[in-house]
Amino acid sequence: MEGLSVCGWKIPPVLPFQKAVKTRNRQKFTVKNCREDAPPLSATSTACTILGVQPSCSAAELKAAFRAKVKQFHPDVNRDGKDADMMIRRVIQAYEMLSSYSRSEIIERECVDPFDNPECEAFDVFVNEVLCVGKGCPYSCVQRAPHAFTYAATGTARATSQGFGDDYQVQLAVGQCPRSCIHYVTPSQRIILEELLDSIINTPYDSSPEADLLYSLTVKAMFENNRYQKPKKQPKASTQHVDWF
Repeated sequence: MEGLSVCGWKIPPVLPFQKAVKTRNRQKFTVKNCREDAPPLSATSTACTILGVQPSCSAAELKAAFRAKVKQFHPDVNRDGKDADMMIRRVIQAYEMLSSYSRSEIIERECVDPFDNPECEAFDVFVNEVLCVGKGCPYSCVQRAPHAFTYAATGTARATSQGFGDDYQVQLAVGQCPRSCIHYVTPSQRIILEELLDSIINTPYDSSPEADLLYSLTVKAMFENNRYQKPKKQPKASTQHVDWF
């Protein structure tokens, strides 16, 4: 398999049995349950309403509206928003319906920013179900950490909740996965990866380009997340108890 170029960034291919990379000194970052599948949109008018555009809008106006909505519902902005994940998924679906791009093209063209510049430390868990062997895995993450993983209808493992960055059992599940299909990612990376994964699973025909993109974005997320550094706190300035001459 050859590497894939995303936004000019050459990414090497991912081997099925590549050893997982562990991240140490994790802190707990609590978020809500994940993997809330958005119902498919049934009408163009609904898609226009979600993006806040007119049916006769230009391609440039449509793209601007999409980017504004993605920014509005970004997990880093809406940490306490109950429906941020769902709205991001609906925004991507609406843009897919109104534009000429497929979902994988939208993600590659418009949504790779979280992989270039992670918005926070990677505490969310993502399972690449394309690689997962599910119930046949000798190091089952579901058996090791049932509070964080479960089996999907396809028989593969799936993360059911987040906020276990410092959980030892979850760390073991990530580190001991023989297929390297479990990864720590940021909230916005997880949403995009899950959207792309759903597109692969729900596609009845060959989806190898989408699978290649999924592998590449996962590798890029691992690389950039390991380089992430917390913003330095700015010293607070105060004029209290200061004598001015």
